[in-house]
Amino acid sequence: MILQIAILPKLQNNLKTLLPTTAVAADPGLRFRQKVRYLQFLRVNPTKALHKNPNLRSAPISTLLSVTQCLSSMGVELASAGRILDMYPQLLTADPYADIYPIFDFLISVVRIPFPDIRTAIIRCPRLLVSDPDIQLRPAFQFLTELGFSGPNRLTAQTTMLLVSSVEFTLMPKIEFLVGLGFEYDEVRNMVLRSPGLLTFSVENNYVPKVEYFLKEMNRDLEEIKRFPQYFSFSLERKIKPRHRLLMEHGFSMPLSDMLKVSDGEFNARLIERRLQMVESRSP
Repeated sequence: MILQIAILPKLQNNLKTLLPTTAVAADPGLRFRQKVRYLQFLRVNPTKALHKNPNLRSAPISTLLSVTQCLSSMGVELASAGRILDMYPQLLTADPYADIYPIFDFLISVVRIPFPDIRTAIIRCPRLLVSDPDIQLRPAFQFLTELGFSGPNRLTAQTTMLLVSSVEFTLMPKIEFLVGLGFEYDEVRNMVLRSPGLLTFSVENNYVPKVEYFLKEMNRDLEEIKRFPQYFSFSLERKIKPRHRLLMEHGFSMPLSDMLKVSDGEFNARLIERRLQMVESRSP
């Protein structure tokens, strides 16, 4: 499916002033300066872009403009396009019809992301634009579909970031770690479907220290994590440890969800309420 280009009005106006005039086209120095000005207009760092993408030096400005038009056709506004191109300067010399539109087509036709949500998917995970549909996206999509991301649990613009993950080196190790804790595969599957972020966390930097703290310091049953897999999404140092220590200081216990899901203010309010209840229960 070939997607139609619909240039945003702001971009369309700027194209008129940036397209080479006869004088600029005849002077390599002016052509290069015009290209730098366009990068600055997009808020793309020219030095970084030229360093990471040497082909940019010789590419005509029309190439840059076609990439920006391509992103605009999918609803990505100039400010966001600039941030994406600054992150991935290789896109500046991409061929939209060979390199970028096939990714949009895959998201729409295969993953079934609604067209209006494509912008959200790309802004949330710009790396999609530099991922090969056949080598990277399709194998990840097949694995995730078999895992259960289909029907009511299908991938959305919020979770398409999982498609850029390696099945072998990123997705499978998370599943294997959780199964290794003693959970059944189907239990892990349900945990992941409830909390897809589990597939984005580092085993070494997230899972291991949080499980160790949960078992050794909190002395809790892993069944709680099965019921509340979002535990892994909270900061160990900034939230889990401080709140657990406060509970221990006062001899209280709370379910994981009650302990972590609320704001600091709500947590402190609950703690004060529990302390008052304790004082009142001891009063004659």
